[in-house]
Amino acid sequence: MAKKESLKRFGVSMEDELLRKFDQYLEQHKYRNRSEALRDLVRKSLVVEEWDHNRETVGAITLIYDHHTPGLSQKLNSLQHDFSGQVIASTHVHLDHHHCLEVIVARGKARKLKELADRLTAQRGVKYGSLTGATTAKDLP
Repeated sequence: MAKKESLKRFGVSMEDELLRKFDQYLEQHKYRNRSEALRDLVRKSLVVEEWDHNRETVGAITLIYDHHTPGLSQKLNSLQHDFSGQVIASTHVHLDHHHCLEVIVARGKARKLKELADRLTAQRGVKYGSLTGATTAKDLP
C-alpha cells in the first residue's frame, strides 16, 4: 500500500475580484472546494514546466486526414517508425469515406514529441493536428 502524504495547510491572499473569478472557475469545473482546484492548477503548472524544460513526458497526437491523399498513409506510418523510440501506440478510426482520425500515444523528451507532432501535422492531406502534452507523473505528487 502506498504511503499517504500528509497535507499541509497554508494561507492564500487574493483580491476580491480574483477570488470571485476563482470561485466561478470552481463551480464551472465542479470542484468541491478551493483546495482541490488549487492542487490541480499547481500540478498543471508543473506539467508545463516539464515541457518547457524538455523533460521526459507523454503526449497524444491527434490527426484528422484525408486518406485518399496519395502516399499520405505511408508517410504517416513511416514517420511513426522513424520515431519508434517515442511512439507507444496508435489508434486509427474511419470517420467517413474520406477522413480518418488517428491518435498516436508517444513518450520521450518534450522537444522530440513536439518534433514528431509537427512533422506529422505538416504532411499534405492532414487537415488537423494537435499535440496534447501530459506527464509521466513520476515527479508529480
